[in-house]
Amino acid sequence: MVNQSGARNGALNVVLCFPVEPHHVQQIQGMVPEFRVIAAEQHEIGRAIFEADIFCGHAKQPIDWPAVVRSGRLQWIQSSAAGLDHCLHPAVVESAIPVTSASGLFANQVAEQTLALLYGLVRSVPAFFQASLERRYERLATDDLHGKTIGIVGFGGNGQRIAELLAPLGNRMIATDYWPRSKPSYLAELWLADRLPDLLEQSDVVILCVPLNPQTHHLLGSAEFSRMKPGSYLINVARGQVVDEAALVEALVSGRVRAAGLDVAEVEPLPGDSPLWTLPRVMITPHVGAQSQRRVSDSVDFFCQNLQRFLAKQSLRNLVDKHLGFPGVEA
Repeated sequence: MVNQSGARNGALNVVLCFPVEPHHVQQIQGMVPEFRVIAAEQHEIGRAIFEADIFCGHAKQPIDWPAVVRSGRLQWIQSSAAGLDHCLHPAVVESAIPVTSASGLFANQVAEQTLALLYGLVRSVPAFFQASLERRYERLATDDLHGKTIGIVGFGGNGQRIAELLAPLGNRMIATDYWPRSKPSYLAELWLADRLPDLLEQSDVVILCVPLNPQTHHLLGSAEFSRMKPGSYLINVARGQVVDEAALVEALVSGRVRAAGLDVAEVEPLPGDSPLWTLPRVMITPHVGAQSQRRVSDSVDFFCQNLQRFLAKQSLRNLVDKHLGFPGVEA
């Protein structure tokens, strides 16, 4: 049921669509007592979005974005996720509606997930776990992370935090980004995105941290996997559609890619008949990289900070370049 707070005649509406609790609604309401704050469930958002002057959330149900834009009411979209494929419909992209993201807000959690997948694969944790289920006390083969070159594709908030946590290991690390900023000392190279082939050829571990947009859809396909070092590792904590899964399966079967840690899938939930479920050196987690005990509270805090900026007509944090699908360099 739609939960409303602070209703007044003629008030602007803030519509939320993520798992807020009553105290979160009250926190937002306290900032804008003259507004009406509406917490909508996913099955309600297709209707409730037409009541929004400000929308904060992640609509997982189909939204008639062209009709929303035509209505002329919506003034700002704050995504509660870093990914923006849920709201960057062409009608929104071409409109004057500003879009802001949660990019970097959960970088710690994504980095932890990345390390969990990477260490698990390198040290053969899935194989040891299977052996433990079968009560086999067996010294299975493992690999070493030390001494490997690590390539990070997308050096935004998540990519940077992953690199920071890996830096003390002393591995050679390289990265690509759409806007290469000042290179930190722990990176050997920071290249433009078009140097991806060089990164793939040099890396023993490839970590994907890019947003999903037309340029990154199937960024890694058969041609790219053929460039990777034989026996390399792939970690995807970006979006599933960044990888051509059929090509990944071929690369895993051939041994070109030794192992893959996937927090995302091309189709979610990953279909039960996907070959990825049965390949021996694949770790799959169900898109929980940004999961956190504080996720909702941190999202609300960030929204309130941006809401204050919006009301003061100040520049918004994480303002998205809608044609690129992620925040600009100054965001």
